[in-house]
Amino acid sequence: MAKTRSTFVCQSCGAVTTRWQGRCDACGEWNTIVEELVDSGVGAGPKAAKSNGRPANLVPLSGETESAARVVTGLAELDRVTGGGFVKGSALLVGGDPGIGKSTLLLQSAAALANKGKRVVYVSGEEAVAQVRLRAQRLGLGEADVLLAAETNVEIILATLENGAPPDLVIIDSIQTLWTDRVDSAPGTVTQVRTSAQALTRFAKKSGAAVVLVGHVTKDGQIAGPRVVEHMVDAVLYFEGDSSHTFRILRGVKNRYGATDEIGVFAMTERGLEQVANPSALFLDQRDKDAAGSAVFAGMEGTRPLLIEIQALVAPSPLGTPRRAVVGWDSSRLSMVLAVLETRCGVRIGANDIYLNVAGGLKINEPAADLAVAAALISSLTGSPLPADAVYFGEISLAGGVRPVVHGSLRLREAQKLGFGSVVTGKLGNADRNSALDVTEYGQLADMVSSIAAAGKRPMPEPEPDAW
Repeated sequence: MAKTRSTFVCQSCGAVTTRWQGRCDACGEWNTIVEELVDSGVGAGPKAAKSNGRPANLVPLSGETESAARVVTGLAELDRVTGGGFVKGSALLVGGDPGIGKSTLLLQSAAALANKGKRVVYVSGEEAVAQVRLRAQRLGLGEADVLLAAETNVEIILATLENGAPPDLVIIDSIQTLWTDRVDSAPGTVTQVRTSAQALTRFAKKSGAAVVLVGHVTKDGQIAGPRVVEHMVDAVLYFEGDSSHTFRILRGVKNRYGATDEIGVFAMTERGLEQVANPSALFLDQRDKDAAGSAVFAGMEGTRPLLIEIQALVAPSPLGTPRRAVVGWDSSRLSMVLAVLETRCGVRIGANDIYLNVAGGLKINEPAADLAVAAALISSLTGSPLPADAVYFGEISLAGGVRPVVHGSLRLREAQKLGFGSVVTGKLGNADRNSALDVTEYGQLADMVSSIAAAGKRPMPEPEPDAW
């Protein structure tokens, strides 16, 4: 007979303990451990069955391979992030802040596929059917042949999907609202989320339908629930944005059928999400070219080059401990750049309040932004605006050198396309050079600092005598 016992599971990381405690020893979060009932012993679970023990078929690694069949939505930005469309038989996890536009994006993609004759099922666990219809009518999608259901029980959802022709796309909004009879715990708990996601992923592999799961995010911006859910699915997409801006960014952080770190850019309008074909022009649209502390960074997001404005403000600090505020970049990376400027270039900047912002709410992860950040900091410190037609990219080493970065030719081509005439970077290879641009190559960061300071309105503070 199956026995029911209590376990205590952390809702943040999924760690299991034998008793309740205020703080999880695994992840360090407070008040996240919840008691859950699980079945154990012979016959555990309402549908437990013994394996027949038949051997699996082993095949050699070598052999012919077939490309993954995809369901192309027609939304170019969404297809870019997924690697060319939803792969049949795959499971995707889409996360984002509440109200960011996850349901809007997926409803638009569902309508686009339904208009192509695909069978699309949209299951909502948070809204009634009438609410989904009202949103579709507001977006001008009320006539799309999308099949709707408002259900939260996994067994009922699977029985519905298996009844009739197999769907091409299934959207579950959201995974935190589902519950299954196999687990005796509340919806949204770690055990329910994990078991429900496993059942839906198994259905995707068996039926060949693409299943998209919507997931809530925590206050840290991570998808709520155990990390094992991200391991079970084939792709994980994050929908990012800022409430003060109209555009949204769909970022791929995991993709078994395509490249990772790809992004798609959308603009939120009254008619839903519209694709942005040229995001570089969007991010630079309101740039103040004559302001000190503004530098244009030629970055890469996956295979897409982007020109992004980096803003820096260096101000005298009235406090004993200067303030550091960073938006859109790694704060520890800023500390490293400041240390190199102080130690290798003799720039007295550490005693000032420093504010760094990536314009447009975009988040930058690559170290190639080091040179643009350093240029913006020196420009603000000396009051010297940087050339309006110049872009910057390069990685700064701890020794004070400027190291080259990959995809130099793509960055230069994007700068030329948007009308920039000069580039400041590290050493470029012969294959990355562009004769149409005025390229300035620096081997040492101190050389670029001297060049910017020479045109400054304010002299740079002299280094302390004991700093060396």
